[in-house]
Amino acid sequence: MNAAPADQIRLLDVQALDVRLSQLAHKRRTLPEHTEIDTLNADHTQLRDLLIAAQTEESDTAREQTKAEQDVEQVRQRAARDQKRLDSGAVTSPKDLENLQHEIASLAKRQGDLEDIVLEVMERRESIQERAAELIERVESLQAKIGDATSRRDAAAEGIDNEIATVTKEREVIAGTIPADLLGLYDKLRGQQGGIGAARLYQRRCDGCRQELAITELNEVRSAAPDTVVRCENCRRILVRTPESGL
Repeated sequence: MNAAPADQIRLLDVQALDVRLSQLAHKRRTLPEHTEIDTLNADHTQLRDLLIAAQTEESDTAREQTKAEQDVEQVRQRAARDQKRLDSGAVTSPKDLENLQHEIASLAKRQGDLEDIVLEVMERRESIQERAAELIERVESLQAKIGDATSRRDAAAEGIDNEIATVTKEREVIAGTIPADLLGLYDKLRGQQGGIGAARLYQRRCDGCRQELAITELNEVRSAAPDTVVRCENCRRILVRTPESGL
């Protein structure tokens, strides 16, 4: 393949822009905010699960408290009815009076036990509510941090995207001046050689594979016409000759 030396030199400009585009894409993918957001989201998910568990426990405890309070009220009403019977004088049999008094005493003890249960449930519910409130505060704090990190990530990505657009446009302009067959070979090699399709020959060394050319290869490059597109024997990339090639 033949191409004007100036076209080959411009190929190096395209290569430099492609390297820059690869660097920008890598920079965008590896923004530190990505890791920060992933970590925050993982913490947020864990805390949210703990909060849901606490809220579920609080709801269950609320029903337990309601049931215990209803039990207390039932015993209290029954004791009140018995006391009313006792105070009315309607029960005259000594045995019935004794039984009624015993039942009132038993109900009083039962009411006291149930009230203790209500108090224990209330204390437990209060502790759960405090834990839930703390978790809500922590979840909200994490949400704010996620929002801040997301804003920083988006701003950084936007800046990179703007630079990518500028470099891409510059590449299009320069690539448009290079013969299609030369550019096609370059693009093919770039896909095969890790993003580097053309390399400068500098001080008898290929800038693509960093290998110094053998004497026989140097002699072949020296004898090649200026418009001949030469390739590195080692990496097969396009080898662009410049005044610094050391030929």
